[in-house]
Amino acid sequence: MKYIFLLITSFVFAQQTHYVDFKSVSGQLLLNAKEKSVSGSVVYDFDALQPTDTIKIDAKNMEFTKVKVDGKEIAFLNTGKELKIISHFQKGKNRLSFDYSVKPKQALYFVGIENEDVQIWTQGQGRYTSNWFPSFDDVNEKLIFNLQISYDKGYQVISNGVLKDKTENNNQVNWQYQMEQPMSSYLLMLAVGKFDKTVFSSKTKIPLEYYLENKDKDCFEPTYRYSKRIFDFLEKEIGVKYPWKIYREIPVRDFLYGGMENTTSTLFTTRYVVDSTGFTDRKYTNVDAHELAHHWFGDLITAESSRHHWLQEGFATYYALLAERDIFGDDYFYSRLYETAQQLKFASRTDYIPVLNAKASSLTFYEKGAWALFVLHESIGDKAFKKAIKSYLKKYAYQSVNTQDFFDEIKKVSSFDLDKFQKTWLESVVFDTPTANALLSKNKAIQIRLEVDQLKKTPFAEKKDFLMKTLHSDVYHTVKEAIADQIQNEKYELKKDLLLLALHTNNVQIRQALADNFSEIPEDFRIEYETLLDDKSYQTQEIALFNLWRNFPEHRTAYLNKSKNWIGFNDYNLRTLWLSLALSTPNYSEDPPALISELVSFSSTKYEATTRQNALEKLIAFKLTNDAVLINLVNATTHHMWQFSKYGRDSIRSLLKNSEMRASFERILPNLTPDEQFQLKRLLGE
Repeated sequence: MKYIFLLITSFVFAQQTHYVDFKSVSGQLLLNAKEKSVSGSVVYDFDALQPTDTIKIDAKNMEFTKVKVDGKEIAFLNTGKELKIISHFQKGKNRLSFDYSVKPKQALYFVGIENEDVQIWTQGQGRYTSNWFPSFDDVNEKLIFNLQISYDKGYQVISNGVLKDKTENNNQVNWQYQMEQPMSSYLLMLAVGKFDKTVFSSKTKIPLEYYLENKDKDCFEPTYRYSKRIFDFLEKEIGVKYPWKIYREIPVRDFLYGGMENTTSTLFTTRYVVDSTGFTDRKYTNVDAHELAHHWFGDLITAESSRHHWLQEGFATYYALLAERDIFGDDYFYSRLYETAQQLKFASRTDYIPVLNAKASSLTFYEKGAWALFVLHESIGDKAFKKAIKSYLKKYAYQSVNTQDFFDEIKKVSSFDLDKFQKTWLESVVFDTPTANALLSKNKAIQIRLEVDQLKKTPFAEKKDFLMKTLHSDVYHTVKEAIADQIQNEKYELKKDLLLLALHTNNVQIRQALADNFSEIPEDFRIEYETLLDDKSYQTQEIALFNLWRNFPEHRTAYLNKSKNWIGFNDYNLRTLWLSLALSTPNYSEDPPALISELVSFSSTKYEATTRQNALEKLIAFKLTNDAVLINLVNATTHHMWQFSKYGRDSIRSLLKNSEMRASFERILPNLTPDEQFQLKRLLGE
């Protein structure tokens, strides 16, 4: 009988939204950074749509007590993945309450605990929120969330919705947040840190809160340079008022991705916290616009399944481009589309999964989805497109959607052949280059770019005059960058005139393209190349410093003296490079141990993963490894950022090929934490 019951309930779970409608949830949460845990009391209000014997809530590795329905304790089953409530639920309203505790393995991250510089933040994209809050992995189960979070005094605590109350209780503060409209569980968020807050107001009077750590206060203007403008533009362009009561943007350390569109409160990586020089190479603008666009396409209306994921990512990508077009102009807009078209065309040679497929790549969902919308927008016209978008958003507000729902609104405003469109852009793996080029060629800069690209196999002597003429013109800089890339492998004597001409454009992006194209720098080009060290670009400075140091040993002291106070981005790219070059230059430093200590420090847990990897890459490349470096490298394998942990594993695998390095790793093994020992033993045993 037990097995029959499990079969029945499994069938019910697969279709729970047909049996049960969860309306709202209130949670009172306590965060413990030292234990990396969260605990609290939760109350769910739900309607049983028809009689059922079991309901479930997704909950990974949690402990539950005081489980009650309508105030009465009730039988429950904790599978380690789900909380299953067992009763004879009749049609009507119910209230479920319980206490829970958990030490999340993912989705809720505690950063900086070792340095007493704590940040706590969440990342629930997909089906991960149920690792820290009992909720729903099914995006179609939308409900109203209200959280109260208790944490230490002196910290900002942020969650979804409007801050309704804030009260102090000894050394703790209770923060009460309230939503008014439903959303999917993956959009639930927390962020805790020592942030400063700056408040603006949109044209439609929506409060805009922008956060930064106090140490980064001088970066506020370049980081958020276009944020308010983007908000006002998207509201007008989309034609539907921002659907929530407030909007916040918060950068957090060691974030897993560029950004995440949690309803009302976007989190993004500190990589985009930049000063005016850093803005040249790492502007937050595109991520800013992308995550905000999701507040309509993803948060307000949500794709019912992964097959229709382009309705979120394709739309957010396209509207972000439209926002950037408003800021940077048509040439920028068309150049970005051109670059993604090239990527898609190349990828289609090996990527056989189309847009309308749950397993499509990010490039497909994001960029081909955006291209599909661009084609549709151009085909039916701006007026019809905007009318359909407005109708689509209003009709399905706070609901789930699929591609046909969107097409139904397009059909109301246009007779455009959507069947052909779907087959070409959403179901075919081939990129429609002729259509793309026809649309792109409306832009003069792209016309010239296409001409330049067609000359790739033309002998240099036959195309030199055209390339010179183009470099002399005022055409958009990406065309001139393409010329710099195209002549990269030509003989220096033949292309010198073009190089000088490109350098003298004084355009940072063009000069950076040239900087990156030199592995060998001729002596008679050295003085010109050295001017790159003065460019207002930390990326260009990094490329130029390394190339000059490598090519001209006799000038290394001068280069190092010039750059000795450089820091670079907030990942210390220039400082870590300088330290590694100074240590690799004989007789340069009077105190090599101090420099080694500083560089090794950058690889430690005091810093973010991007800084640590910068330092580790240089320490390994310049053969500056010691036990502290190896311990920091092993620690990287335990990091929550998969990119960094993968780097750690791959680097150790490479080093273990050397018998002396293997012995060094075996020697440090007893000094590691249990998690570090587990990772290293596994690598030693491969």
